[in-house]
Amino acid sequence: MDDTLISVDERLKLHAITEHYVEELHQLIVKNRAWLQQFLNWPQYVSSVEGTRKTAQSNVLLHQRGYAKMFMIVRDKAVIGVLTFNAIEPSNKTAYVGYWLDEDVQRQGILSQAMAAMIDFYARRGEIRRFVIKCRVANLASNQVARRNGFTLEGCLKQAEFLNGSYDDQNIWAKIVDYS
Repeated sequence: MDDTLISVDERLKLHAITEHYVEELHQLIVKNRAWLQQFLNWPQYVSSVEGTRKTAQSNVLLHQRGYAKMFMIVRDKAVIGVLTFNAIEPSNKTAYVGYWLDEDVQRQGILSQAMAAMIDFYARRGEIRRFVIKCRVANLASNQVARRNGFTLEGCLKQAEFLNGSYDDQNIWAKIVDYS
């Protein structure tokens, strides 16, 4: 079964990254750069469509090889965010989840619905059974996403994430889904 499209509902889909989404993704990053920079380090380095294209091409290869997965969150044919497995450990069947949404569409349950669909899709295929979210303790919204999606807080790594000039503590959340 192909993993290039995961249907969440009639309006919401997860589309694997392709060249088709580069321009729209770049514009969404630029639009949300200041907001994203509060939580993520990479937005400051997004400077051109060509740079976004190269990153997308790398992510296509990682997606195809099963070492990472990058999906565009698409609602009514418009890209509104990104949901990823930033890294996959195939032998451990573990995936590290990353995500962000356009600031204008937050607090509507979109991310929770998309994450539930993605987790279910890969768990049912038997490819992933342990899903991990690592997020800064101070990122209350991201911690809420983990909690709302049934993840369990497993611990806190002290000064584990460097962002905006300081080292911040990072929560480790995990969820095990095993259909075997």
